[in-house]
Amino acid sequence: MSDSKAHSSLRWKRVLLKLSGESLCEPGGHGIDIAAVQRAAEVVKSAHATGAEVAVVIGGGNILRGAQIEPLGINRATADQMGMLATAINSMALQDCLEKKGVPTRVCSGIDIREVMEPFIRRRAMRHLEKGRVVILACGTGRPFFTTDTAAAVRALELECAAVLKATKVDGVYDRDPRKHTDAKRFTRISYLEVINRGLGVMDKTAITTCMEHQLPIVVFDMSEPANLVKLLHGGDVGTQVGGAEG
Repeated sequence: MSDSKAHSSLRWKRVLLKLSGESLCEPGGHGIDIAAVQRAAEVVKSAHATGAEVAVVIGGGNILRGAQIEPLGINRATADQMGMLATAINSMALQDCLEKKGVPTRVCSGIDIREVMEPFIRRRAMRHLEKGRVVILACGTGRPFFTTDTAAAVRALELECAAVLKATKVDGVYDRDPRKHTDAKRFTRISYLEVINRGLGVMDKTAITTCMEHQLPIVVFDMSEPANLVKLLHGGDVGTQVGGAEG
């Protein structure tokens, strides 16, 4: 299939995939588990193979979260910077796995650590995407006090992505925790304001309001089913869409 035909069959040409740091370790575990990284890399590889242009933001919670260590007495700005470095470690691990699978990948960092990855420069990152490279965006926004959810929203807008795809362990957004309530209702579509007003925890409030201001849709889906991301890219009924042009 030619690139033009591949793109014409896609719901979105360019997307930002938001992964949690926990997706790179075993459930309930910590650190990096190579089997989990390989699984994540296979999902990203399958998305790349559709012809979509894929940018990725990964959290660092499997290693360290700034908000978790601040109560131990570490300055919050310093704690957040430590968390940014955790995302850099995760990004390097995913890049290595992707490139071993034949997927050209670049890691662009929000802070200057150019000995191991290039700095984030918007035009350069966009050029990488146009050339068919997966772009992993490390170190959040490069500023403390902002989560990787907010970084995902900001980077998606900077790179002119058509949607933020939030990978989770559940198959969408529910009106209550489906793990605790068997009668929980899953939404196929929900507005930004309803997510905020209900406190549904899809992403942090800053990320949601940033997407709402620019009508950037967020789709929450279950990545534990490897085929879901490709289905979603081809317009399949997967997950829950938050907002968008009508949201």
